Amino acid sequence: MAGRLHIAPLDLERLLPDLITEAALITGPNLAPRRPLSMIRLDAGRPRLATAFWGLTPPWLKVLDHAPHCARAEALQTRPMFREAFAARRCLVPVSGVYAWKPQPRFKQPFLVTRADRGPLLLAGIWCRFHTSLSQHHDSMALITVPTNALLAPITDRLPAVIEPGRAARWLDPQTSPQDAQALLEPAPAELLGAFMVSRKVNDPACQEPSCAHPTGPMLRHSVSQER
Repeated sequence: MAGRLHIAPLDLERLLPDLITEAALITGPNLAPRRPLSMIRLDAGRPRLATAFWGLTPPWLKVLDHAPHCARAEALQTRPMFREAFAARRCLVPVSGVYAWKPQPRFKQPFLVTRADRGPLLLAGIWCRFHTSLSQHHDSMALITVPTNALLAPITDRLPAVIEPGRAARWLDPQTSPQDAQALLEPAPAELLGAFMVSRKVNDPACQEPSCAHPTGPMLRHSVSQER
């Protein structure tokens, strides 16, 4: 799934030139759910950087611990928890990497999944708003996961869906039908992502040392020879 994120300072204006950024991007080497996270949503026809709680909390949710931080792409149009948000409130989460844990005989080895060129990623998400009063509200979000490609399948069976910048406007636009939006949720192309082992200190969500994301082995990436 996607239980931990790496978010370095990113040049979002270069990624999305019409992005409105009135608040700073929330960054960190080891960000876990149940905390604020930066998301990009559509506001008056333009993408805007906003802040939301990482864990979808619709108004009827009674127990905060039940707030999902991820939603399976296959369930978006069938589960009531996700259906309305997917139809009208889609978002993007800019990150520099996603942590994943590969099962081993005695422990799980953490990996950091990034773009093969170490550039930024836009992860697909959904968000909702809970009004606490006539003038105050609370926004929350969840990432959308899809099956991994063959290259990364040995590490994890699911990862957040990646939306390329050229498709960002179509993804965010509520006029895009759920069927067309669903078609954007595909496993990442083999050549897009890579992954490398990192220290097991990332297992502790309280650890916010930059070394959490330092490679401890070579990057696993797609090569031309794998196509032959």
